[in-house]
Amino acid sequence: MSVPTGHLLEVPGARLYYEVQGAGPVVVLVGHPMGVSGFAGIARLLSEDHTVVSCDPRGFARSAIQDPDQDAEPDLLADDVGRVLEAVGGGPAHVFGSSGGAVTGLALVARHPGQVRTLVAHEPPLALLLPDAEQARARFQEIYDTYRDQGIGPAWQRFAAFTGLAAPPQDGDAAPAPPSPDEVATSRRFFAHGLLPITLYQPDFPALQAAPGRVMAAGGTTSVGEFPWRTAAALADRLGTPLVAFPGGHAGFASHPVEFAAILRRCLA
Repeated sequence: MSVPTGHLLEVPGARLYYEVQGAGPVVVLVGHPMGVSGFAGIARLLSEDHTVVSCDPRGFARSAIQDPDQDAEPDLLADDVGRVLEAVGGGPAHVFGSSGGAVTGLALVARHPGQVRTLVAHEPPLALLLPDAEQARARFQEIYDTYRDQGIGPAWQRFAAFTGLAAPPQDGDAAPAPPSPDEVATSRRFFAHGLLPITLYQPDFPALQAAPGRVMAAGGTTSVGEFPWRTAAALADRLGTPLVAFPGGHAGFASHPVEFAAILRRCLA
């Protein structure tokens, strides 16, 4: 089994941390706010026959950011991934993006189409694709305002109630341990600078349809009907392609890594 090697890359306004392991066609795993650690299990499996690249988004984990007030605009994050791919080499890459990372992947295809052979966009939280887009926009604005007025815990509660996704433990919860300093820092940056830019992103469909690579939307088998599954289904409808079913829910790559990797390999073949 290959051992991942860590690298640092200087980009405008940030220093990105990324890891590379394995050999074969390049596949990059993209998340937001999740980074390298969240993909560890599936990265090991895919590295048996792929060169697997994963990175921490700017401002999270080991990727430092110069301006802590900079918003996590998907176009900016896509440029970061593009620069990492240039550093790694290997020609056009397969891309698996999940959650906010799937939004980054859509921006990457639109801005740098020659870098992507296949994009699998797993449950991108694209609120404005829904029939009830304005209601969804208002709910995310409420979540943001709750963070500003009441803090992380109440914001996660509103987020979980609307999206159906579980909130991480917060101080005062009946949980085995309170959140770590890193979890608190991730939550603060996510709510302050990632929530609205990512959920209110408008994909460039003409650019996606003109791109030489394939774009596939995917959803979890146990998240049917939840917000991120609904947005994935809406994306598939706009693309005119079937919604690919992956095992598990929003983090099925972590809960069902073997089955998930098998389906992802078929998508990339």
